[in-house]
Amino acid sequence: MKKSPKTLMVVVAAAALVAVSGCGSSGTGGYGASSGPPSATSSGAPQSPSLTITIKDFGYQGPVSVSPGAKITVKNEDAQAHTVTSDDGKAFDAAVDGGGGTTQFTAPTTPGSYPYHCTYHPNMHGTLVVK
Repeated sequence: MKKSPKTLMVVVAAAALVAVSGCGSSGTGGYGASSGPPSATSSGAPQSPSLTITIKDFGYQGPVSVSPGAKITVKNEDAQAHTVTSDDGKAFDAAVDGGGGTTQFTAPTTPGSYPYHCTYHPNMHGTLVVK
């Protein structure tokens, strides 16, 4: 069965996300971050379970790509607090408490790749692709 270029691109992007999400940390504790309101505005896509970034074992697991303006849920399965903060600090910044905390943010409305990190644990990185 021949796969389309788009399917292959999604598979390659998923593999890249898995490779960068396996980062570790010495786990220096919970820092007391609280869930706050999403920093981005404008919602255009309905929420879907597939639009969840799960934080587990100091790594991000989540969608490879989303639609512009999609609502994204962040679920933290670690005991420590984490963030999903765009590297530019402007596109999105969502803090989530440890121990099962959740929050939401809105994806940027401009298509592109948005690298992100955890402000508390510098070894945690991921990329959100808006298309």
